[in-house]
Amino acid sequence: MASYQAEQLKEQGNAAFRNGEYEEANELYTQAISKYSRNSLIYTNRANVRLKLQQWDGVVNDCSKSIEITGPNANHKAFYFLAQAQLGLHHPNEALSSALTAYEQVLHPHPAAKISPKDLEAFSTFVLKCKKAKFAARDRDRLRRQGDLRAELEGTLEAEKQRDLDGVTAQLRKGGLGNVEASELSNEIISTFDEKVNSLRTTFAAADPANHKPREVPDYVIDMITFEPMHDPVMTKNGHSYERATIYEHLKRSPTDPLTRDPLTINELRPNFGLRAACEAFWDSGASEWIADW
Repeated sequence: MASYQAEQLKEQGNAAFRNGEYEEANELYTQAISKYSRNSLIYTNRANVRLKLQQWDGVVNDCSKSIEITGPNANHKAFYFLAQAQLGLHHPNEALSSALTAYEQVLHPHPAAKISPKDLEAFSTFVLKCKKAKFAARDRDRLRRQGDLRAELEGTLEAEKQRDLDGVTAQLRKGGLGNVEASELSNEIISTFDEKVNSLRTTFAAADPANHKPREVPDYVIDMITFEPMHDPVMTKNGHSYERATIYEHLKRSPTDPLTRDPLTINELRPNFGLRAACEAFWDSGASEWIADW
């Protein structure tokens, strides 16, 4: 009886979520959990709505509980939501670990797992976002240890960005902002921060190129299986490119394109000469000197 009542409340919460009524959905999921606390889906659903409300600690708690119920090997959504919350809390190392776990569970799903066709693309994109955040944090720490002025200025900008984002979250929780408005404002704050940092780095690179050479990994050189820069990219019939050794290894386990699930064999792969030239230019730029930080 209790599990049935919880299921009914969960469905009501789902309806509220679809309508954008996140506070109501949060309350309904909470009521459902009070009726029956062993349904992992209710926790992941509440974690999802708490992501919308930017209640990062609550998301972490819900995802941890969901994973505790299911075990750690078949709960890709919980790990995906957990990664988003950890990134929101500025823990890029933990976020990357959780995102990679979610990605692996979608790339090699449990037989009973429900995987959306768009999950792989969404999860791989988020893994790359976490990896970039981790790399940026390492680079700031490297410069800070050197007593670098740029790192100090970037740290000031980072603190300013976080203060503004925290302000948006506080207004959202108090009802002073709607969800759409809060999301738009947060995106604007992040965009402004990125513009200021890029301008700052360009200025320092021009003034002192020897010590401020850009350390960036372009998206186009990244293998979307290992998330590492490529050396010898090959292309599928659908236009996706992967590192040759990586895709060969994947095809031994599953004869499909990792991102589309379409059938794929080694004989259908072709060298991507244009991308290989871009990868060679990336490595020739001196990336080998610092890529270990990536």
